[in-house]
This record gives sequence, C-alpha cells and structure tokens, in this order.
Amino acid sequence: MNQPLPSVNIPWSDLHARVHQGLRQSQAIPSGSSLLVAVSGGQDSLCLLKLLVDLRSKWRWQLEAIHCDHRWRDDSAANAAHVQHLCEQWQVPSQVVRAETPPESEAAARQWRYQVFAAQAIATQATHVITGHTASDRAETLLYNLMRGSGADGLQALVEQRPLTVANPIGLVRPLLGTARQETAEFCQAFELPVWEDATNGDRTYARNRIRLDLMPYLAAHFNPRVETALAQTAELLTAEVDYLEQEAASLYSEAVEWLETGVRIQRRQLASAHLAIQRRVLRRVLLAAIAEEVSFDHVEKLVALLSAPNRSQSDPFPGGAIARVDQDWILLGATPWE
Repeated sequence: MNQPLPSVNIPWSDLHARVHQGLRQSQAIPSGSSLLVAVSGGQDSLCLLKLLVDLRSKWRWQLEAIHCDHRWRDDSAANAAHVQHLCEQWQVPSQVVRAETPPESEAAARQWRYQVFAAQAIATQATHVITGHTASDRAETLLYNLMRGSGADGLQALVEQRPLTVANPIGLVRPLLGTARQETAEFCQAFELPVWEDATNGDRTYARNRIRLDLMPYLAAHFNPRVETALAQTAELLTAEVDYLEQEAASLYSEAVEWLETGVRIQRRQLASAHLAIQRRVLRRVLLAAIAEEVSFDHVEKLVALLSAPNRSQSDPFPGGAIARVDQDWILLGATPWE
C-alpha cells in the first residue's frame, strides 16, 4: 500500500471538519492505519475517497481502493476503468475484482463483495475496510429489515464500526454514517467530482431502490419531512441498546449453556429467571451454533416455551433435524432426543 502524501493546502469543507472530528472522538480509524476503501464510483463512495485522500496526511493513513464489478450492466467495465483513472489522479493504488458470474440477487452481491473485501484486506495487510454507507442507507436498512421481521439487531444493522466478519478481526468502518445522501451529493458538486451514474439505482426491481425512490419520499411527504433523520437516529439508539443486551446475554450464556459431545444443554432455572429479552438472545446464540442455519423468531420461541414446560416435553425438529427436550432442570438439544 502507498505511503501518505506530504501535507498540502487542501480546500476544507464542513464535511471535512465533521468527519475529522468524528474520527478523533471515536478513534475508529487510528493514526497510521492501512485502509482498503470500497469505491463504486457513485457519489457516496467518491465523497468518501476524496475525504480520506484529503485527510490522509493528517492521520498518516495508507490508502488503497477496491472496486467490485458485478457484471450487472453493459457499462460495468467502463465504470471500473473510470474508478481506476480517478484513483491514479489521486495517487491511490486500486484493484478491480470482477465477478465470475453476475450475482443473482442483492443479498448474493453483498455477500460476494464482503468476501472480496476480506480477501483483499488480507492480501494487502489492511487494518480496516472503509465503506461509504450514509445516514440515508441506515434509515433505508432499518425499514427494509423491519418489513422482513427483524429484531433490534437487524434494525441497527448498519453500525459505524464492527469486525469485517465473525472470523475476521479486520475492522469495517463507515465514517459517513452520520451524513445524509443529499450532503454527499452537495459535496461532490462543490468539488466537481466525476460521479459515475449507475443506471441500476433507478431499477425498481430491487427492493432497496423501491424504498429509496418510492417509500421514503412518501413517508417524508405524508408523515414526517425529517423521516430519514428520525430513522437514522432510531438506529443509533438501538445500536447502544443492542450492545448492552449482547453483553448481558454473553455473560448468562457462559453460565447457563454447556456443550457436550452429543449436543448442548441449557440450565432452565438460571435462564428462566432472566428477562425475556436476554432469554431470547441466549437461546438464539445456542441455535445459531447448533443448527448452522438461519434462525427465525419461531425457532427461538420453541426453546423459550421449554423453559417452563413439563419434564420430558420436546420440540418438533429444527432445521437439520435437531430436537430439544426437557430433562428435569435442563433443555437438551441434539440430533435426536435423549433417552
């Protein structure tokens, strides 16, 4: 990765100051870090890259850009070349990774991108992966996950910083999470940044586009003109609350859950004395580890019901065939019921 450039006189905007001050307060990206920056060529990612380029001498950052070509559009190769040309102008090394086959869905595309980020971060010894998600993305994600039936974890899914994956400690950081999409547009206009217009952003086939183009304007017009800010603030509040609940659940999990060769057993009395919110989090952790499948609300509730069920009560099978059964003061969860 490149070395930071010497300090130069750079036009300074309010957004420069806010991002700089925000990072000083959070220390999400420490001085001297090596950053892998996701750059699509759209307004949010160009705003992000410009800010990081301008701030790198102050923070002694090393920057490298990564562009993911999904091959969804006829102009995707031209889009990638546009990003690389801009990175050359800004003296930022860049890498383009092209999908072998176009991802079949938004979810598949996201999964592929994060696999690419993880692999490239390891290859370049980056300490952090940086993405251009904004407060607008945060509000839209909350609505998207709410309509899918997510709990608090899903509603606050976009957080400022977290590990890239469960198995990868490289930090994922979103410095623009407090910035609205309108602000990144104004920033790009003010600095005359060459934004690549992605035609798929107007394609209502994608659920997130329908939320952005149809639902959010409707809510702003008929319910709350500041709905985007309100939803983003709700997500921020949930972030702190989820963090607290996770700490409490982790502590109880270590006391009440025991893994065996044949499965797992859960101490009913200890767990039953906890608040329902903590019970659900502990039991969700158990199921995520035990059945290695997506865990639904109904799956968790089947275990919650067994906390107060009569001895020898049992559940119907979970995905993969695991069954839970009450054995005195324990819930036993395994491939087959214990005899």
